[in-house]
Amino acid sequence: MAAQGYCVVAIDYRHAPKYRFPAQLEDVQAALSYIKTHADDWEIDLNRIALMGRSAGAHLAMLTAYDSSVLPVRAVVNYYGPNDLIGGYNDPPFPDAIDVRAVLRAFLGGTPDELNQLYRRASPINYVKPNLPPSLLVYAGRDHIVQAKFGRSLYERLRATGNRAILLEIPWAEHAFDTVFNGPSNQLALYYTERFLAHALKSSDYQPY
Repeated sequence: MAAQGYCVVAIDYRHAPKYRFPAQLEDVQAALSYIKTHADDWEIDLNRIALMGRSAGAHLAMLTAYDSSVLPVRAVVNYYGPNDLIGGYNDPPFPDAIDVRAVLRAFLGGTPDELNQLYRRASPINYVKPNLPPSLLVYAGRDHIVQAKFGRSLYERLRATGNRAILLEIPWAEHAFDTVFNGPSNQLALYYTERFLAHALKSSDYQPY
């Protein structure tokens, strides 16, 4: 991405179970505020910002872009991010490779029955409304952590509210397929990601909504 002329800033955040939500979201906002302060030093165009994440990072990218970013977001790229945490808890994958329910309890501090409003607050699908930044959704058809059907549900909700969204579902891929950089799944996802970002961030005729 950097070789194609983008300024790429890789940010991190505090992790559960030591730090529970919304600590992670607060850290993303702090990072964006820092970027805003240092934009001139780093030659960042604050009018051409995209957020991209994978898995938990995609979850935070969506929450930020769809709800309360401290910077204007022009596009969001979501690689297999959880977006409906109540649905994910109530309908875990089989086989359940990481014990999804245990992960969500550690992240939020309890079950959906105990913390229903917090689960809703932490679910990007609940922030879908008109005039969101365009979204590229990349999901793996054989994902046993974040099932692809949740990506399809998010895509349908985005489209139903008049938003621009592209869904790429790779039928043979598993979670974290892009860790094999030269593998066919990542090369396919990268092809779409590069073109999506070029249109959203570089195109002179781009219209956000």
